[in-house]
Amino acid sequence: MPSHASETSLYPAVKTFLEGQGFTVKGEVRGCDIVAVRDAEPPRLIICELKLGLSLELLLQGVERMRSADEVWLAVAATRRGRDRDSRAHRLCRMLGFGLLAVTPAKARVEVLVEPTPYQPRRNAPERKRILREHAVRRGDPNSGGSTRQPIMTAYRQQALDCAEAMRDGPKRPRDLRPTAPDAGGIMLRNVYGWFERVERGCYGLTDAGRSALERWRDGKAAT
Repeated sequence: MPSHASETSLYPAVKTFLEGQGFTVKGEVRGCDIVAVRDAEPPRLIICELKLGLSLELLLQGVERMRSADEVWLAVAATRRGRDRDSRAHRLCRMLGFGLLAVTPAKARVEVLVEPTPYQPRRNAPERKRILREHAVRRGDPNSGGSTRQPIMTAYRQQALDCAEAMRDGPKRPRDLRPTAPDAGGIMLRNVYGWFERVERGCYGLTDAGRSALERWRDGKAAT
């Protein structure tokens, strides 16, 4: 959209779109950008809010309008890769029950991105299971929520560190480590962090990287 464009540039196309569905459309009714009414008993009321881009403010406006309307639509300027094309934004609109329109004023075109219908998100059972397992298996609470710039202490890393600690005084066999690290065999085999090396069949030792990791994670958190 040109930098001088305003929400009013979206209005004609959205008005035509709603009129095509049998609604009588009027702009700026009691603070609502668009109010569309279809004669019925009781009347069918749609409120549509206009913004050049999808934003938190627009979503909050929609939440407020839901108290009065039968349907709430959000209309934004169409983009090729903007937030209006983000599948996460589409899911959020569905969860809130909003319709979402992408408008191209120059072509008087309106694209329905999300229908305003009740939505029940499909549960991701495998991911739910993984989250519950990680929460259950991880010891303590070694990470601060919101951390983005340092490695995360996972249950897997905790077991790998247990293995490394047990190898300080020399190589070990996975079966010797299972009392403290039940997944020791897989950890040795995959060697995700490069901390271990096979010294003979079924026996592993600690690499320099493993010794460094023990120092870095001495207190259960990454040293900065």
